[in-house]
Amino acid sequence: MKNYFSSTFKLGILGGGQLGRMLLSETQKFDIYTCILDSSKEAPCAEICNEFYVGDLNNFEAVYNFGKKVDLLTIEIEHVNIEALFKLEKEGLTIYPQPRVLNIIQNKGTQKDFFTKNNIPTAPYQKFATLVQLLKNTPPFPFVWKSAQFGYDGSGVKIVKNENDLKALPNTPCIVEKLIPFVKELAVIVSRNKNGDLKTYPVVEMEFHPEANQVEYVICPARISEEISEKTIQIALDVAKHFKHVGLLAVEMFQTYNNTILVNEVAPRPHNSGHYSIEASYTNQFEQHLRSILNLPLGNTDSKVAGIMVNLVGEEGYTGNVVYKNLEKILQMNGVTPHLYGKKQTRPFRKMGHITVVNNNIHEARKIAEKVKNTIKVISK
Repeated sequence: MKNYFSSTFKLGILGGGQLGRMLLSETQKFDIYTCILDSSKEAPCAEICNEFYVGDLNNFEAVYNFGKKVDLLTIEIEHVNIEALFKLEKEGLTIYPQPRVLNIIQNKGTQKDFFTKNNIPTAPYQKFATLVQLLKNTPPFPFVWKSAQFGYDGSGVKIVKNENDLKALPNTPCIVEKLIPFVKELAVIVSRNKNGDLKTYPVVEMEFHPEANQVEYVICPARISEEISEKTIQIALDVAKHFKHVGLLAVEMFQTYNNTILVNEVAPRPHNSGHYSIEASYTNQFEQHLRSILNLPLGNTDSKVAGIMVNLVGEEGYTGNVVYKNLEKILQMNGVTPHLYGKKQTRPFRKMGHITVVNNNIHEARKIAEKVKNTIKVISK
């Protein structure tokens, strides 16, 4: 077994955004030497990793050459050059999550095909290579349109209600899904190491901004019955067992009005739905990701207290150098911890940080979270 705790070991991370930044807090605890590749010299990780390289994550040469510098490669974003990863893996580099897993998940059409093939419950869907193809075979309105690749934080997802919405879509490969009414959006993070050990975090529920389609609040534990919780966790475990991934897998799901659980999509990395765990869990998701990819014993995923995450995004109408207004006011509230991502420039709905609220009572935590959301504002100078 490779000694990951030697002075010569180098961990490579593709992506230097906020997820990488929070992962670095855990690599420092383990005294792991880190190298990061990101397209921006001002990435949140740029000044706090051991080695930082500027390069396009979708460029073969940039990813391949970076991979040759490290002993183990992981990601904080799945949109990376997969051909370079397959070549590096063939040459002997350990990469987690595995390139075959990323290859499936990168494309929402391929991901949905994987669910169907493995009898994982998901909404009915169709795949289209172009907008022209979709216009010729338009399903009944309303339906959900998703860009096949590169969607994030609500980008690349639209509810299409009529012909005008349809014609405004970009000409890109996509999937369309039947619009299914649901009670709650739920998520479970599953960790798996090379030995095949599996652990799940508690089910969380997510509340979304109605316009931006972005998560506003993540609530743990989810306010659901024990029966629904067990069913949701079992489906998440089933998804993980079919992928046989190493690392974290965030499984996003819908609870319908008849209490069916449908898988929406998955992310093979630390995830927005697990940020609450930094303050609320015995082992936070970023430490668990490290434990998973280093094939260490998986940590305790239980919560110490109820936790709610509040996303901090740029206010509408503000673009430029970021200012966090009323930060000192939320620090007066009990159980409130801010996490600012180190991004210099704000713009409407850009993720700039998050706030964790912990409390022994989930309902009290939700009230405080609402107060936090209404108090702190992300604006520009």
